[in-house]
Amino acid sequence: MRSPLMRRLGLATVLAAVLAVFGLAPSASADPAPATLTFATSGATTTPGGTVDLSMTITNNHSYDIWFVYQSIDPTWLTTQRPDLKYAFTGCALTTAAGSTPCTGTGPANLGGNYGTTVPPGQSRTVTLTLQVAADSGCNGNIGFYSYFYAEFSDSTSISGGPVYTPETRVLCS
Repeated sequence: MRSPLMRRLGLATVLAAVLAVFGLAPSASADPAPATLTFATSGATTTPGGTVDLSMTITNNHSYDIWFVYQSIDPTWLTTQRPDLKYAFTGCALTTAAGSTPCTGTGPANLGGNYGTTVPPGQSRTVTLTLQVAADSGCNGNIGFYSYFYAEFSDSTSISGGPVYTPETRVLCS
């Protein structure tokens, strides 16, 4: 005699197989990362003596405030292999929904403090660094950077990410 339990399990298995074949089974959806870091530049090329703005945006996808951000920025290995490329970060601005304000810490040091305190859920903060290429810089090389970041949330969780690469800027000679 067959067990009623085995009959139910068999029916459930057949039903699950039919749903999977026709694509009606529930699918696993990946949650977005609690915080993301993205980059953009104001231009893909510049000339010696020119400037390019490098914008970094941290977005809070979590349901809690970001209380603390640490971020580093360093030149890529290929950038360091071109000693004739001369550049420096010369300016920094923080952009929020309320407007833009100057910030500090424009080097490979802790850039996270520039994002301002507390990034509410669903909001972003953008820090824009001005990259000045020296007038006597070499040409036909790319300047690029990579970054690591660490963010702490008000629910005592944290996330770290990286390396995150910036778009490269090509230094052209006219």
